[in-house]
Amino acid sequence: MRAVGVKDYGATPELLDVPKPTAGPGQVLVRVEAAGVNPVDAIVASGAYGKPPLPQVLGVDFAGRVEAVGAGVTRYTAGDPVFGRAAGTYAEYVVVDESGPIGPAPDAVELKTAAALPTAGLTALGILDAAEVRGGESLLLIGAAGGVGTFLTQLASARDARVLAVTRGDESVRLGLFGAAVTIDTSAEDVAGRICRDEYPDGVDVLVDLVSADGEAFEANKKLVHDGGVAVSTRGATRERGSVQSGVEEIAFRVQPSAELLAALAKEVDGGTLRVFVEAEVPLEQAPQAVARIQHGGARGKTIVKP
Repeated sequence: MRAVGVKDYGATPELLDVPKPTAGPGQVLVRVEAAGVNPVDAIVASGAYGKPPLPQVLGVDFAGRVEAVGAGVTRYTAGDPVFGRAAGTYAEYVVVDESGPIGPAPDAVELKTAAALPTAGLTALGILDAAEVRGGESLLLIGAAGGVGTFLTQLASARDARVLAVTRGDESVRLGLFGAAVTIDTSAEDVAGRICRDEYPDGVDVLVDLVSADGEAFEANKKLVHDGGVAVSTRGATRERGSVQSGVEEIAFRVQPSAELLAALAKEVDGGTLRVFVEAEVPLEQAPQAVARIQHGGARGKTIVKP
C-alpha cells in the first residue's frame, strides 16, 4: 500500500510502498479517509521518541471506515466510521487495537474532517481539565492560532472563561468567532504590556503556553499569572506537574488519548460547541511538505492528508 514515512531516522519523509496490514485478534483494520498533520510527526521521524523498525510510516491521527475486524472484536463492524490515534496513519490502511484510542466518528462533520480532531482536540480537552478552568476565569493562551489553540479557545469560552488569545499575525476576526474576548498580535504589540496595562494588572488566572520550548520564555509568560494561578506548558518548558513555583502551579501537560476522551470530544463536536477549521487538505504525496510547513510554525487551524 502507499504510505509516507522515512527509511532512516532523520531522513526526509517520502512516499513509500509498504505491506498492507492485517487485523489480528482484538484489532480493527481501518481504511484511512484522512490523516491529521501534527508538529510531533517531524519529531517522530527524527527518532527522538524511539526507534521502531524501518521504514517508519508517519502520522498518529486518522479518520476512516472499518475495513475488517480481528477475532474477538465486538465493538466495531465493517463499514463503521471511526476516528482516533494510531502509529503510522499516513497510509491507506492502519490497524488499531479495539481497546485503544479509537471511537465512533462525530456525525456533525465530514469523516475526513474528523482526522483533524484527535491529537489537538484531546490536548485541548485535557488542558482544560488539568488546569481546572472554570467559568469567569481569565485564560491567557500563547499560540492560539493553530489546531490546539483554536480548539482550546472554543472549549474554554464555552465554559464561560475569558480567553486572551496571543497569535503571530492578526487573527482577531477568526479567533473572535471562536470565542476569544481579546486577541493580541505579537508582531504589533507587547503581550506583557497589554496584559498588565489594559487587561489584568494583578495577573491572569490561567496561562496555557503552546509555544515556549525553553524555561526562560515560559518563566517570562508565567509572570503574567497571579499568585495561586496555574501555568501550563505543552512544550517541555517545565518538567514539573502540579508543583508550585513562585506562587503559581506549574503543569507539564502530555496528552493521554483514550476511547473515553474521544467520545467526549465527539460529543463536543456533535453538540455544536466545537467547530473544526481545516486550513489545508493535501494528497498523500504532498505530506512531506505539509509536515515541514507545520514544523516551522505559523499554522492556522489543521492540515489533513488524504491517501
